[in-house]
Amino acid sequence: MRVNKREVKIGSIAIGGTNPVAVQTMLNVPVADIQGNVEQAKRLEAAGCQILRGSVPTLEDVRLVEAIKNAVDIPFVADIHFNYKIALACVDAGVDKIRINPGNIGADDNVKAVAQACNAKNIPIRIGVNGGSLEKHILAKYGAPVPEAMVESALYHVALLEKHDFNNIVVSIKSSNVPNMMRAYRMLSERCDYPLHLGVTEAGTYRMGLIKSGMGIGGLLMEGIGDTIRVSLTDDPEKEVQAGYDILRAAGHAVDGPEIISCPTCGRTNIQVANIANEVEQRLKGYKKPIKIAVMGCVVNGPGEAREADIGIAGGKDEALLFIRGEKIRMLRGNIVDQFVEEILKL
Repeated sequence: MRVNKREVKIGSIAIGGTNPVAVQTMLNVPVADIQGNVEQAKRLEAAGCQILRGSVPTLEDVRLVEAIKNAVDIPFVADIHFNYKIALACVDAGVDKIRINPGNIGADDNVKAVAQACNAKNIPIRIGVNGGSLEKHILAKYGAPVPEAMVESALYHVALLEKHDFNNIVVSIKSSNVPNMMRAYRMLSERCDYPLHLGVTEAGTYRMGLIKSGMGIGGLLMEGIGDTIRVSLTDDPEKEVQAGYDILRAAGHAVDGPEIISCPTCGRTNIQVANIANEVEQRLKGYKKPIKIAVMGCVVNGPGEAREADIGIAGGKDEALLFIRGEKIRMLRGNIVDQFVEEILKL
């Protein structure tokens, strides 16, 4: 059961409420390389990224906002730390959302200026709390970045904005420790109705980062918690986008495009299951129909185990049985992949 939060609109994308969970990522090209960032932004949009974020560390770097806005149609978020003047400049440049912690930008007048500027243009602010960067007074109180400390930090920043009648807020409360991250989001979800941006921060390289994100983000999604997600990987951000959709699909959310299921193979296998599954996946890139495709190693268990698939094959010796929604159709011989993809595209 989805935990409904208030709706927040980020450019053309709405999160919270009953809106689908949005997948986002972050540019990782050096910010001074405007053309490189533009090219990466276009690749990420093509990969299905729905919300894009970029670092804006200096006033000079605000030029990135206009460049990205002119290059892609997806909302752009400016990631800002400490300097409220950069936030104001990004608002003037047409950014769709600001990521800044109001407790880190100095005097209350600075917070007020950012809140008023964002309110005037209906630009949301994401508060981003990380276990590794808690306020000194909160860390001293709890002694460690425990979930209770992260929640207190998030609500402290929220209160600074609410003081100035600003409630167009999204909150993230990330940690590299998956159990702590999950506990913190559960606690925060009970204490505020702002939409939640899920993520495991500093999750690591592709292998471990994917496992930790699948556990943390996927686990919370299955509890109904979360309105937008970012899978943090020390890798190409296009992989973050794909991983985000894979996690959504695994957690039971509707996702465009095919889902390929395949068996781990055993001694009965007579076809190259891994090669076939990978090739089918590559051939169907960009295919938007949400169907389940099975590539199974043998006819003994294949059709039965994959009876819920829309279409599948089960290997024999130099051949494969084609089945559609559990019904055996015919044997495929010769170029099995060509014939299989042709049958998939007929559905």
